[in-house]
Amino acid sequence: MPGVAGRVVLALACAAQFMVVLDISVVNVALPSIQQALGFDEAGLQWVVNAYALTFAGFLLLGGRLADLFGRKRIFVLGLVLFSAASLAGGLAHSAPLLIVARAVQGLGAAVLAPATLTVLTTTFDEGASRTRALATWTAVGIAGGTAGNLVGGVLTEYLSWRSILLINVPIGAVGLLLAVRFLAADHGRRQGQRLDVAGAVLATAGLASLTYGIAQAHTHGWGAPVTITALTAGATAVALFVVVEVRFAPAPLIPLRLFRSRAISAGNLAMVLAGACLNPMWYFLTLYMQKALHYSPIQTGLGFLPHTLVTIVVGVRVTPWLMRHVDGRALITVGALIAAAGFWWQSQITADSGYLAGILGPAVVFSVGSGLLNTPITTTVTSGVEAADAGAASGLMNTTKQFGGALGLAVLVTIAGSHIDTPAALAADYGRAFLAIAAILVVVAAVALTLPGQRDGKQHRAVKN
Repeated sequence: MPGVAGRVVLALACAAQFMVVLDISVVNVALPSIQQALGFDEAGLQWVVNAYALTFAGFLLLGGRLADLFGRKRIFVLGLVLFSAASLAGGLAHSAPLLIVARAVQGLGAAVLAPATLTVLTTTFDEGASRTRALATWTAVGIAGGTAGNLVGGVLTEYLSWRSILLINVPIGAVGLLLAVRFLAADHGRRQGQRLDVAGAVLATAGLASLTYGIAQAHTHGWGAPVTITALTAGATAVALFVVVEVRFAPAPLIPLRLFRSRAISAGNLAMVLAGACLNPMWYFLTLYMQKALHYSPIQTGLGFLPHTLVTIVVGVRVTPWLMRHVDGRALITVGALIAAAGFWWQSQITADSGYLAGILGPAVVFSVGSGLLNTPITTTVTSGVEAADAGAASGLMNTTKQFGGALGLAVLVTIAGSHIDTPAALAADYGRAFLAIAAILVVVAAVALTLPGQRDGKQHRAVKN
């Protein structure tokens, strides 16, 4: 689609992707303001993050099939409407439960919308230079959304309100809806004889949400409390049923379990879950530490995160790809995990009197170098060595395990950190325990990496067979 119409479609897909990725991290800096406004306790506050992450991860694989079966224009519009409506509800929420429900529906809308943005581009631009430029722009915008979330959240919270981080999606979504109706080509999908694995998506999301809720309740009520035991039992049951459905009943499983016969995929996704359990929740604890213990403003907190972003981008985009041409991938993952662990050990030494250089910047440089070294090799490992027919499933599995790992990791780390004493010194000690636990988990990631098959320059020698 050349000309103005093609540029509009590209801008539309990129804006939608930017919103989806941005809303994973944009709430971080606003968390203290949200907690104060709606009366969240420490255990409940994590659900502002996890409600989005869990539904996004649980329905992402399902969302990827919708555009093929029901038409990319229809599904793009559906995802945009769901996401924008949930953003409106969340921005107007006056109770903690309503905000959590709105964030969950936002995650569902994101799971529908995110795959559709890529489908729209690949069906709009023909193979060749135009598609390459479009995909490069889409990728860059996604990276920008993920890294800009903390700064954007800080600016909006400081100068407007925490509600603005959600409400800003509404006018963007409305303009996007008008452009989608006008410029996206109509199509009808191919629904004949194909069914969606809705049961698998529901069971996976319900199981992980119940396990996460059970772990969160242990923070408040203890591991032996009836509510904790009930939630953990329900979660384990739902996960077991998910496996049964995938093996025996799903006509097109969300996750073909044969993939796990590959050591690169089984061990690689274990490393991905553990890394996600560290690198995603760390924003949560750093935000609370900066604002509640060091008394930074939201804009100061957002700016305080810039070194993390810049170092990760430079190492991840510039240094690591070059190293992967010369160094075995598992060595990079191992070394990166150990460097990141050292950075988080340093971060665990924080006090209420730590200055920015020793309490934030120094540890940030170290663990951001480590995370920049390990992220790309893990991603390459778990998406290579599979046949073409399973490439999409392997990629979807990687994204799902990363998001689920972050949600479960946050629940566990909040339980480890919490002492319910709300003074700067006590909070610094609490968050220090969380960072020390992150360091320990990253040492386990390094050990798991040693079990991965050898890999250099993104090439595996073994494929997963049907």
